[in-house]
Amino acid sequence: MTTRPTHLDETGAAHMVDVGAKPATQRRAVASGRITMSPGALEAIRSGNAPKGDVLSTARIAGIMAAKRTADLIPLCHPIALSKVSVDFAWEADGLSVAATAATTGPTGVEMEALTAASAALLTLYDMAKALDRAMVIGDIRLLEKSGGRSGDWRAA
Repeated sequence: MTTRPTHLDETGAAHMVDVGAKPATQRRAVASGRITMSPGALEAIRSGNAPKGDVLSTARIAGIMAAKRTADLIPLCHPIALSKVSVDFAWEADGLSVAATAATTGPTGVEMEALTAASAALLTLYDMAKALDRAMVIGDIRLLEKSGGRSGDWRAA
C-alpha cells in the first residue's frame, strides 16, 4: 500500500489539509540559524554603532512579525493563533546565531512559524548591517525541536 502526500488531493492537485477534526493540543517548535560576518560588522552591532540603529531589536521584531504572517508566505500553511513567539540571539566568534520559538494550542504544528521567524530575523540582521559587510552569509536554518500533536516530540540529532 502506498500513501499519497497529504498536501495533494486524489487528482494530484495541491490543497490545504483539513485539520478541522484534529484535537487541539499544545504545540511548540524551536528553529535556529546563523549569520557570519566581518569582525567590524559584528563589533558595530555589539556596540550599538550600526548605521541603521538597534540591529538586534529590529531583527527580533521582524522575526516575531514574520511568524505571525507565515500562512501569507508559505502557500499551504494554516493561519495559526500563536500564543507565543520569541526570538533570541547569541554572539559567536564570527557572527550571531538565532533561536526562534513558536507556540500555540491548536490542531496543527508551529514548525513553519519558528522557521519563518528565524529566517526573517536573519534576513533583517543582514539588511541592518549590509552597509558594513555585504559578504555576510546566512545559513544553518533548521528545526531544532517540536512537541505536541499526533507525531509527538522530536529533537534534532
